[in-house]
This record gives sequence, C-alpha cells and structure tokens, in this order.
Amino acid sequence: MTEKFDKVSIIMSTFNSLAYVGEAIESVLTQSYPNWELLITDDASTDNTWQLLTFYAQRYDNIHIFLNEQNLGAALSRNRGIDQSSGRYLAFLDADDSWQKDKLMEQVAFMRRHQIPLTCTSYQVVDEQGNNLGLVDRLPRGEIGYDDLLKKRVTFGCSTVVVDKNKTGYFLMPDLRTGQDYATWLNIIKRVGYAYHYPQPLTNYRITPGSISRNKLNKAQRQWQIYRQQEQLGIMRSMICFIHYAYRATFRS
Repeated sequence: MTEKFDKVSIIMSTFNSLAYVGEAIESVLTQSYPNWELLITDDASTDNTWQLLTFYAQRYDNIHIFLNEQNLGAALSRNRGIDQSSGRYLAFLDADDSWQKDKLMEQVAFMRRHQIPLTCTSYQVVDEQGNNLGLVDRLPRGEIGYDDLLKKRVTFGCSTVVVDKNKTGYFLMPDLRTGQDYATWLNIIKRVGYAYHYPQPLTNYRITPGSISRNKLNKAQRQWQIYRQQEQLGIMRSMICFIHYAYRATFRS
C-alpha cells in the first residue's frame, strides 16, 4: 500500500531578505517530504528580494509568490499565504532560517502517528554566515499546555511549527507587528487543548544583528500587550505571568 502524503503548505514572509531567503528556499526544495507548496509574500522589499523570488517561482510550479504594495508586517503577509494555502498542514519558515532535509517527513509522520494538532521541534542556533553556534534549544518532550506557553515555560521557534488544519480549523494570525506567532499558538492551544514537542533539532535558527525578536525591551512590551489585549487576562494574572516571563528571559540569556 502506497503511503499517503497529505499536502503541507509552507508559509513564508520576506522583507529585504536577499542575503538569506535563497538558503531558506533551497532547504525547502531539498525536503524528503514529497507533497508541499511554498507560499511566499514579499512585504514591499526595497532590495532585490522580489527578483530572486520570481526566479524560483518561474522554475517551480509549487512555489507561489505574492507582493504587498506597501509594508504591512509579518502577520498580514503570512495571512496572505495562509488564505491562499491548499494543504492539510501548515508549516512556517522565516526567510532567514532553514530546515534539515527530513524536517517535514519526520514531523508530519509524528503528528499523523499520534493524532497531534500542533507540534514544534527543537532547533539549532546559527550565526549570520550559517555557522552552528553549538546551542540547541531542547524543550522537554511531551504535551505543552496554554499555561506553559503563557508563562514562557516553553518557547516555540516559529520556523519549527507545523499545524494540522483538520484538527485546529481555519485560523489567521492577529495583526501585531511582533509576537503574532506567539499569540497564534496561544489561540490554537486554547482551541485544541495542547501542543506537543518533537525533540529533534530540525531547524536552523539564525541570529542576526538588530533582529526585532532579539530586542528585549520590545519583547517585554509585546508580551504585556499580548497578555492584556490579545488574551484579555486580568491585571493580577497578567502580572503573575509577566513575572514568570521576565525571570525566564533573564536567566535564559
């Protein structure tokens, strides 16, 4: 009996990503998983990112590209891809990250075997040039609940996540300039009850100077905004969760 490979729709947003996006796309092209589509939205780049995306889209009929006329942010750019996707599974890949060749094969098989709605994986950290920094984020294997994510007991790398839409239903990311992925995972876990960690480092997470995700003040402000506005937590619960977040942010540095 031939194994069924449900389609995976890979969502990517780019903005002035010429230095890295080719490597990200090549890591998709070399995936051992055979049934995928890559949907890339360029968020009004001012470098030659769009020209490079066009090069790939003209050569591969499962790469689809979209261009925002003005910069809208990662959330709305990803949502454009999500809205055009046709796969059962949604995977997310940031334009400056890349995947190991068996990333989708292993992760989707794991989700199918255990009927899991959302999984993340471990990841290895690389520098601007792609050199392995020898740091691997290893989350404790097992179920991840809403409270775990609220208090940052665990952290999902966006490029590690795969979602089974048959189990989560349709969703879009909230229109936040930062932290939209975190807010999305919170919303999905509230809906389905849990996520699960697959404990293999199948993603290369790139650290770049000035990365918005590495600015600790911005992250703290965003965290509070998500507690109060997105999740609509009361002031006391928000403060308790923020203390947990701040403690872990300090001692994981």
